[in-house]
Amino acid sequence: MPEKVKFKSTSKSQFFATVRARVDEYFEKNSLSKNANGLMVAKTIFFLGAFVGLYALIVSGAFSLWAMLVMAILLGMVTACIGFNVCHDAIHGSYSSNPKVNKALGFLFNIIGANAYVWSITHNIIHHTYTNIHGHDEDLEIAPGLIRLSVHEKPKKIQRYQHIYGLFLYGLASLSWVFRKDFIKFFKKELGSYDNSNPPKQEYFNLFFFKGLYYVLFIVVPLIVLDLAWWQFLIGFLAMHLAEGWVLGLVFQLAHVVEDTEFPEPDENNIIEEAWAAHQMKTTANFSTGKFLATWFCGGLNMQVEHHLFPKICHIHYPQIAPIVKKTAHEFGLPYIENKTFVSAIGSHYRILKKYAEDAKNLSSGAKQPTVA
Repeated sequence: MPEKVKFKSTSKSQFFATVRARVDEYFEKNSLSKNANGLMVAKTIFFLGAFVGLYALIVSGAFSLWAMLVMAILLGMVTACIGFNVCHDAIHGSYSSNPKVNKALGFLFNIIGANAYVWSITHNIIHHTYTNIHGHDEDLEIAPGLIRLSVHEKPKKIQRYQHIYGLFLYGLASLSWVFRKDFIKFFKKELGSYDNSNPPKQEYFNLFFFKGLYYVLFIVVPLIVLDLAWWQFLIGFLAMHLAEGWVLGLVFQLAHVVEDTEFPEPDENNIIEEAWAAHQMKTTANFSTGKFLATWFCGGLNMQVEHHLFPKICHIHYPQIAPIVKKTAHEFGLPYIENKTFVSAIGSHYRILKKYAEDAKNLSSGAKQPTVA
């Protein structure tokens, strides 16, 4: 098991205390809860209603093949939005002050094909603590050996084309999650520096029962009730997951793997020479900051800076606290990384993929590799 990385307190360690006090003051001054408000509840109803409605319309068989294909694509996108907007907050414990509400809404993660237990470890514990640290942050291992996302990862010859095939592979993220990723991670005894050798017995049941339920709902039922050839069903099923995968993959990568974000490496004593909050500011980026529709559909994940500092605050409040975070970061000489639009963020991520592809090309040609920072 890798040794746990530790963060060193520095002169910037007061940043988090200051920004937290100012954010707390905002909520107290305006008599606001840090949890979901009416708009958040409306979002929840909207996305859950769209999910159930689209599924019902598809299995009704009352529409043409082309109409069902379009609805399958929309269903994939809505599924990703449920993960972003409802389950993500609930598993963080930020949706409600009532743990039972958080548990119930977080449990929906299992029904849409993922596993809440594995996610709570790999995301809440590992990713949020060791952001962008190679060998610790498993979010950098989106397609091990095929896509290189960290300067500290040794390049491989095949990666010289990653800027071409990388975005396509992101579309497979949902399929991997449903059929492969959760099973592999659940049975790994070590997830980074986290000891996963003894998962609760209930979680074994949850993993197999809800994966089975998903397969029944999204494979068995459509094949039984719809008058489709197997290849027609397969096209619709793949289209749904490709849509979901591209939404998931792009939103997650635009938060940490863009220009200006850093990939710190621990020293020989496994210490990062930064306070944790300063580390988050250097490894995390926003996109489409302040854009209502982006925040609505991405569940605030377009405002990852605020999320990484305050994962216990419901994302519905991020647009209001963002100016506080940005102002405080500048006062402490810390970066506040943001791409103004979704398109510019994709462009920035593409340039990172291409930059690392050049390293692989140099390796293939026998050129000396640059020393990583």
